[in-house]
Parts: sequence; structure tokens; C-alpha cells
Amino acid sequence: FPLVVAAGVFTVMTTWKRGRQILADRMASGSLPIDLFLQSLASRPPVRVPGTAVYMQGTPTGTPPALLHNLKHNKVLHERVIFLTVVTRDLPHVPEEERLELEEIGHGVFRLKLYYGFMEDPDVPAALRQCRSHGLVFPPMETSYFLGRETLIPSRRRRGMAIWREALFSFLSRNAQRATAYYRIPPNRVIELGAQIEL
Repeated sequence: FPLVVAAGVFTVMTTWKRGRQILADRMASGSLPIDLFLQSLASRPPVRVPGTAVYMQGTPTGTPPALLHNLKHNKVLHERVIFLTVVTRDLPHVPEEERLELEEIGHGVFRLKLYYGFMEDPDVPAALRQCRSHGLVFPPMETSYFLGRETLIPSRRRRGMAIWREALFSFLSRNAQRATAYYRIPPNRVIELGAQIEL
């Protein structure tokens, strides 16, 4: 019985890890390079609306898919756009002075990295308040958070995992803790944009 339980736990953990890697690869392959995105802003500037839009992305490269979806459907862009990535370091705690790394990309677009230790609970709104020291202020009622909501579809057409492991990963993803709760983002300031992704 202990061996069966251990095998089950091992299968779940390895499926989750492999599935997250495959999902990240699928998202990266469909991402627009940041330089091409900035060129498109310069050549065909969209309508800019007041406020700040925070687009969360798992890796600090490329353009967040949620932003591309928003531009495609709504055809507007906020005056200030933040690409936000939360990084967990191999440390129990990260000092406050090393919490954030901010880079201005251009055209009102910034890339922000937040660093946390594995013993810490991320608090995105609290971290954004620390940006005052960098000259950026985020009024809570003028800041919107855009999150991608992926619907995972097990598929035999693409090379990934066995179909039963893809179905297991899809089930685990549906029951994982929501990003709004994990990052302490106010639910009334969140906009989710969905996409279907074949594993």
C-alpha cells in the first residue's frame, strides 16, 4: 500500500511539472516578440485609454497573450501598461530592497519582476505600492489586472504526454488555486481573457 500511494503521488507530481513545461512552451511559441510589438505600436498606434493595465505572464519574455487578445477584440490600450512576472527564488525570504526590478520598455510599457522566497506569500498590490520609490504610482481604482485563462485540451495530434496524463494535467489545472487568490489581487479589478490550448 505505501508503494502504491508513493507511485500515485510521484505520477501526479511529475505530470504537473511536465504539463506546466509543455504549457509554457505552447504559450511561448504563440507569443509575439516584444520588439515587433513595440514596432506595431509606433506604426499603428491604438486608441489609448486612461489608467494602468497589469498583464501577468509566467516568463519575462515576449508579449503577454492576454494583451494581444485584448487588442484584437477591444482595439484599445491603456496609457500605462505593465508586464508583470512573479519569480520565486531558492531562498526562504527575499529582502524588501530586492523585491522588485522595473524596466521601461517604451511607449508607456514597463516590465516589472517581483521576487519572493519560497516561504513567502506573494502580494501583488502591496508590491505595486513599492513602485512609488521608482516614480510610479498605481491608484487601486485606476489599475486593472488582465489574466489569461487557458482551457487545456488533451490531444493526440501534438507531441506532449500520454493522453491520460494530459487529461490528468487538465483536471489538476482546473482545480488549482486561482491566481487572484494566490497573488491577493482584488477580484473586482480582474479581467480574464480565455484561450484554448492543445496539449
